[in-house]
Amino acid sequence: MKIFKFGGASVKDAEGVKNVLHVLNTVGHEDVLLVISAMGKTTNALEVVIKNYFEKSKELNASLQEVRKYHNQILLDLFEDEEHDVFFDVNAHFDDLEYFIRSNKSPNYNFVYDQVVSIGELVSTTIVSHYFNSQGMLNHWIDVRPLIKTDNNYRDGQVDWETTQKLISKGVKKKVLNITQGFLGSDENNFTTTLGREGSDYTAAIFAYCLGVESVTIWKDVPGVLNADPRYFENAVLLNQISYREAIELAFYGASVIHPKTLQPLQKKEIPLYVKSFINPTLPGTSVSKGADLEPKTSCFIVKKNQLLLSLSSIDFDFIMENHISEIFGLFSKYKIKVNLIQNTAISFSVCIEDKYNTFEELRKVLAKKFKVSYNENVSLYTIRHFDENAAKVVETNKTILLRQISRETMQVITKE
Repeated sequence: MKIFKFGGASVKDAEGVKNVLHVLNTVGHEDVLLVISAMGKTTNALEVVIKNYFEKSKELNASLQEVRKYHNQILLDLFEDEEHDVFFDVNAHFDDLEYFIRSNKSPNYNFVYDQVVSIGELVSTTIVSHYFNSQGMLNHWIDVRPLIKTDNNYRDGQVDWETTQKLISKGVKKKVLNITQGFLGSDENNFTTTLGREGSDYTAAIFAYCLGVESVTIWKDVPGVLNADPRYFENAVLLNQISYREAIELAFYGASVIHPKTLQPLQKKEIPLYVKSFINPTLPGTSVSKGADLEPKTSCFIVKKNQLLLSLSSIDFDFIMENHISEIFGLFSKYKIKVNLIQNTAISFSVCIEDKYNTFEELRKVLAKKFKVSYNENVSLYTIRHFDENAAKVVETNKTILLRQISRETMQVITKE
């Protein structure tokens, strides 16, 4: 069996859905499991619904109907018969969502988030499954939630691997085309959980590990894994081969093509991962497997924007010791602050962080009780793997350097532009 994962960009409209069908007809679809994300920017649109729900906004219904309208247009573009079962099935998903919004009593944002955003993947796979059937590509639609079991850490569910393995082995049909959702799971009470943003890649890896598949292919709108984001760097180069280890390093530092949690299950069973273009499906793309770290051998550039450089120093010139650092990281964990770089001296401690949950101001007030706090907002963190002098110049030219850190293989620079 092979696993193919298609993201939101690949199914953002009716033409995208038709193109996925074309890709499968081109590369083959027998004994394949498709993992599909929500269509286009649906997750973002559903986040607006959640915001309006908690703020008791008059815009709640309008924002929800906007999501319905978007999917209904795709349905109308794909199906001539408006009495087709797909219209009923899609409406049923949205009716379930509206019922939840009316009846929910939980004030837990993360719980509500998972119950609401999950509609995106359920609807997208329902549409794709029905369309494929209508075109003669028969398939088995799977609700992924009863198969991937997690704890109740909503928005970042931790997988119960033993239970999930047993359920997946029973829930996937062999020798046919299976279609299921990325990103989703469920807890022991069968409430929907999600695996973290961009978790559809991780879903593909979970199925791959549990089924011991031949390979996983992530289909993107780029020719494969590039050594740099072409939005920020000129002359980006396609990487033909990456080792698991190198891919994990790139993912750790923030490379966006491969989800950080995706690689570990694949590495354990040495299942190769391919990143290919759904625009040109016959191109070889990038393979991630055992072997040479990089081919071709070249510098790789990663940039994280909208970071915050936080510096702490002791008020009385006391040393920043292990007990201080332990306390600081305890607070980072409590306020869900992601740390991307650390540098410390005897009396100061600097970190580059992401304020994903908008909790930094609360954290700052707590830290200010024990430390002198200073910070720079909206900084950029550049990471160069396999750097050389020319690569450093690419990053540092015409920028204000706030912090530089170098190891044998990696250079990181924080800049204010």
